[in-house]
Amino acid sequence: MKVIFLKDVKGKGKKGEVKNVADGYAQNYLIKNGLAVEATEANLKTWEAKKRKEQKLAEQELEEAKKLKETLEKLTVELKAKAGEGGRLFGSITSKQIAEHLEGKKGIKIDKRKIDLKEPIRSLGYTKVPVKLHPQVTAELKIHIREEGE
Repeated sequence: MKVIFLKDVKGKGKKGEVKNVADGYAQNYLIKNGLAVEATEANLKTWEAKKRKEQKLAEQELEEAKKLKETLEKLTVELKAKAGEGGRLFGSITSKQIAEHLEGKKGIKIDKRKIDLKEPIRSLGYTKVPVKLHPQVTAELKIHIREEGE
């Protein structure tokens, strides 16, 4: 029986593949557990339409990420913190604080996990921080840390 895999099945097939499998295996395991559907003409057309729709959505997400990258690279995020001698901060600036500032002041909502800060910022001055907006798009965000009271 020919089936279209809806999910990856170890040793049998990957999502979207059309393969021939034993009738009993298809009926009693794959179809029953929602891992595959029978490869009829209607199901094949439905699957193709779904793939086209997903591809359009992926292209749209990529375009949105590129636009957001342009916006972010024009920005300079200014944060104030208490500092001691030599420009060392009391405490540090984290990706959470950067994300909150972007959302509060600029109206740009970015998940703190997408801000690729290897370790918290602990000194005054400018720092460039990579932000992963999409698997193919990474923006450079400029952060300016100033001393409180300036």
